[in-house]
Amino acid sequence: MAKKRSKPQNAVLFHHPDAVDTSRSRLMGRHAAGEGFLKGFVRHSGVDDFHCHAFEREHFDDFQRRIGAIDGNNRPCHWVPMGEMAAAEPGTLMLADPSLALFSWRRRSTGNRGYSLCGLTHTIASDRVMDILGDLLVAPLQPWDALICTSQAVKDTVTGILDNWGDYLKARTGGKIKPEMLLPVIPLGIDCDAYDTGGKAGDERQKIRRRLGIEEDDIAVLFMGRLSFHAKAHPTPMYLSLEEAAKRSGKRLHLIQAGWFANKAIEKEFREGVAAFCPSVNGIFLDGREPDVRFKVWFAADIFTSLSDNIQETFGLSPIEAMAAGLPVVVSDWNGYRDTVRPGIDGFAIPTWLPLPRSGGDLALAPETKMIP
Repeated sequence: MAKKRSKPQNAVLFHHPDAVDTSRSRLMGRHAAGEGFLKGFVRHSGVDDFHCHAFEREHFDDFQRRIGAIDGNNRPCHWVPMGEMAAAEPGTLMLADPSLALFSWRRRSTGNRGYSLCGLTHTIASDRVMDILGDLLVAPLQPWDALICTSQAVKDTVTGILDNWGDYLKARTGGKIKPEMLLPVIPLGIDCDAYDTGGKAGDERQKIRRRLGIEEDDIAVLFMGRLSFHAKAHPTPMYLSLEEAAKRSGKRLHLIQAGWFANKAIEKEFREGVAAFCPSVNGIFLDGREPDVRFKVWFAADIFTSLSDNIQETFGLSPIEAMAAGLPVVVSDWNGYRDTVRPGIDGFAIPTWLPLPRSGGDLALAPETKMIP
């Protein structure tokens, strides 16, 4: 006898247009991840309708428009205004960030603690996010709440932050404080169907390479992401490595850097760096915010690389996108990348190191000394 399939579990999705807007000039990984989650939920959740918790009616209208553009079945959308979450039928509120504390206090004010909260991490290195995580220790969380960590590196960091805050509160109050919530590790996902590796990809490859001046026997290496040496990856190691690869292989190499610059000074450093550190490589810069670039540039490349070296690379969508497009990847053995790129199987992970903990304390405290009169 066939086992009866259980009905898909629904959830109320907290929606703010900022979390899913990929048309913005300052495009971040969290925006792409938010858009991808919404598309994935609509296409694969199997639910009968969609529920939106939003601050404003305009935000719900935005939610409806986005759902309507994805859903071919015209399933209904329901607005759950502020203060009415306790009466909503789905028993889970899905958040786009780790701000469970705020919503747990809202839940407590209603007197109904029956529904669960589920948050999601993105970058966790900023002082604002660390404060949000610290607030979890004193918030009225429940054992059925969860904060999804997108990699083991994230979980280790979140646990470390909570332990440090807990030690301080224990020393201050004499009590042992630990948040009652789950910390599951669930990697981010992407829509593999968006990265066609068949005949269409071959046609796109020829057109894009022709337009960029890349011959059939040339090698094109792609970096996709923010072009920022302080918030993403310093390009010098990549430039030096490609210069050596060009000399050893005898091949004509092209480096496609698809992303965006935060300002003109950073753009100047990147462009001048190509000429200074890899003069044998043809440097190509593209605006990664443009849809044609964001979804098609993968077809032009032979290799993907991302030598991330910043402390906020909690996951990294771009290597996953590259693998979905059929590209071998060369990444740094770094933070979230360690969960998704298996050395020698999915690509190559370059050994990387970081200064020891507590290094640079004098630099971190320097700005504070200027505040003392």
